[in-house]
Amino acid sequence: MKETGVGTGIINGRVFAEKGKQEIADGAVRMMLPALVYAAEKDQTDTPSKDLAWAVMRWLWPAGAFMTEQGKEETAGEDSRTYAMILEKQENDENAVDKNGKLITQNPDTEEKETWKTPVVKADISMEKLRDYEYLMSHFYTVDSSTMADEGLINADKLMGKDMKLNPDTKGAKVLIYHTHSQEQFADSVPGDAGTSIVGMGTYLSELLNQKYGISTYHHEGVYDLVNGKLDRSKAYQLAEPDVQKILKENPAIEVVIDLHRDGVAEGTHLVTEIDGKPTAQIMFFNGLSRTRANGNISYLSNPYLEDNLAFSLQMEIAAATYYPGFARHIFLRAYRYNMHFKPKTLLIEAGAQTNTVEEMRNAMEILAELLHQVLS
Repeated sequence: MKETGVGTGIINGRVFAEKGKQEIADGAVRMMLPALVYAAEKDQTDTPSKDLAWAVMRWLWPAGAFMTEQGKEETAGEDSRTYAMILEKQENDENAVDKNGKLITQNPDTEEKETWKTPVVKADISMEKLRDYEYLMSHFYTVDSSTMADEGLINADKLMGKDMKLNPDTKGAKVLIYHTHSQEQFADSVPGDAGTSIVGMGTYLSELLNQKYGISTYHHEGVYDLVNGKLDRSKAYQLAEPDVQKILKENPAIEVVIDLHRDGVAEGTHLVTEIDGKPTAQIMFFNGLSRTRANGNISYLSNPYLEDNLAFSLQMEIAAATYYPGFARHIFLRAYRYNMHFKPKTLLIEAGAQTNTVEEMRNAMEILAELLHQVLS
């Protein structure tokens, strides 16, 4: 997931432009014909008096009436267009590829020249430090420019205080792992071999949780980013939702939902650290906040479990910082929802990137499984 994420400035600008045009038109009509506007607006139902008021206004000042009505119509149309555009922004949550399957970067003139390794820095994870909002944000979060996060939302006491432990009394699978983007590959993936793709990493993570840690895990291998055999992520989140909801309904003991991805980075970037002498891909926890900096909450992408999601990712992040400094990158916060409304304990994880090897990824799954065990058990 690109940390130079694309914001919603174009969308918001269009919405504000339309609102501004409507307000100017309404103000002009009120100034020129205040009595008629009052008569039209006072009567909110479709009655003869309202129709008469608007008819007289059209006759006396047709341009003003047209501007007011046109503004209302265009704003209503803009709402549906904005909804579609926001859904599209959500679908393009990370890397995009061209017709040849090659990565499209945000700024190819500069980004392809980047090459770096995240330094291993052991941060102070005492509650005294975590209660400092500025410290918490600067050491553990990256916030996309389109996104609004504040102290009321990112509060260490609330988030660290939530109990993430699994219920030992229920029977059946407790964890669901699936992949909105099942076609994601790695540097040495074998074409056609799902075991060397992100799906294979999900399989390995499931095996570790089931067999090593005794956490019953369901791995769903549904494909949502292929259309007629071609890569198409334009509706992957929307396509995945009904299948995941069906699985959750049929498996009521599931408490944890993990959407496992791999990131897309510039070709010179290698997200790797060394743990116990083994090269290990780094991971990133991701939260969609369902609200933008410009417009606030996105009502049609609401998430009743937002605080729980944030608590889960922060507790995982702190566990990683405690036992394996350098393994987890900063938690990434972005504006949209990304299907994180399924369960309170939902994670979207970006594990490694297209420049990592399968070996580095499998090593990462071993550390991730241990951290899940630490937080959930």
